[in-house]
Amino acid sequence: MLTPTRCAADVARDLAALVAQDPRLVPVAERTGPLPLRLAEPGLFGLLRIVSGQQLSTQSALAVWTRFAATFDETPATILAAREEALRAVGLSRQKVATFRAVAAAVEEGLDLCAMARLPAEEGRRALTALPGVGRWTADVYLMFCGGHPDILPSGDLAVRKGLGFALNLSEAPTMKAVDELGERWSPYRSTAARLFWANYRVVGQKKAGEGLPP
Repeated sequence: MLTPTRCAADVARDLAALVAQDPRLVPVAERTGPLPLRLAEPGLFGLLRIVSGQQLSTQSALAVWTRFAATFDETPATILAAREEALRAVGLSRQKVATFRAVAAAVEEGLDLCAMARLPAEEGRRALTALPGVGRWTADVYLMFCGGHPDILPSGDLAVRKGLGFALNLSEAPTMKAVDELGERWSPYRSTAARLFWANYRVVGQKKAGEGLPP
C-alpha cells in the first residue's frame, strides 16, 4: 500500500510509476507537464468546500466558497444556527444547504471528519456517503485531496472522464462504469491518473475550444 500523497515529489514519483505501468500515458504526461498537488485540510470546511462545488464550474465554485468562508466560521454550531436565507445568499442551493446542515449536525454530535479522511479508501467512501447529500464524487474528492489517498479515481467527475477519453483517443467520454474498469490497470496510482486526466482535459479541452470545437 502506498503512503499518503503529501507533496509534489510524491505526485512526481507516482506519475513516473504510472506511465511505466501503462506506456499509453507517456505522451499524455509529456503534454501536461508536472501535475498539481492541490491538497486541502481535512475537516468540516474541507468537506463543505467540496459539497459547495458540486455540479459547478471551477470559477463558480470558488466564488460561492469565498462568500461562504467570509461569512461563516468553521464551527458546526454557526452553520446550524444560520438562517436558510443567509446560507442561500452566499450561493448555496436548497439541497446544498440541507447537506451543510446535515454534515454540521453530524460533526456537532461527534463525527471526526479528520479521522475519516485517514480511513482506507473503501471504508472512508462508505462512511462519507452515509451522510445525507454526500455522494461518491464528493467522497472520492475529499479522500483524495483532504486525505491524500493515492489510489482513488473519481469516475463521476466529467472532466476526468473527458480527459481520459482524450488520453486514450476515445470517440466520447467513457461512462463511470468504464472508467472504474479502466482504472483497475492504474492501481495503486489512480489518484495520480485522475490528476493526469484533469490536466489533460484542461490542455486538450482548451485547444479544442480554440479550434471552435466543444471542450
